Amino acid sequence: MSITTALQQQHRQCDEFLAQAESAARAAQWGDCVTATQVFCQMTEAHFALEEESLFPAFEQATGMSGGPTQVMRGEHAQARDLMQGLQDAAQNWDADDFIGCAETLLILLQQHNMKEENILYPMCDRSIPEFAERIA
Repeated sequence: MSITTALQQQHRQCDEFLAQAESAARAAQWGDCVTATQVFCQMTEAHFALEEESLFPAFEQATGMSGGPTQVMRGEHAQARDLMQGLQDAAQNWDADDFIGCAETLLILLQQHNMKEENILYPMCDRSIPEFAERIA
């Protein structure tokens, strides 16, 4: 399995929990919303940690590119973390308007972010550090 395929699957799994959390918020099912939000945030944070602590450094070492796409991705991860905190706060406070606003903003950010990773950065990683795929399979 390639880096692109493995990490694309992680993106889809995270997307599913965000959709579940948003559906639960719209239905005012706050217990389900809190649970799905927690799972989404934990999975997304684990995915970000894999990239920031392992994938990006390996890519940067292999290519010598440390100020390019990986720097942009780290910045977008920081933006997503801020929105995930807002999402968790809104879920804990049972604030549907705030939750849905955060979820929609986060969804747009993650769709654009994931598209860049899946279409540009991950294929570059597949070419420059193919051995990394074994670490995430």
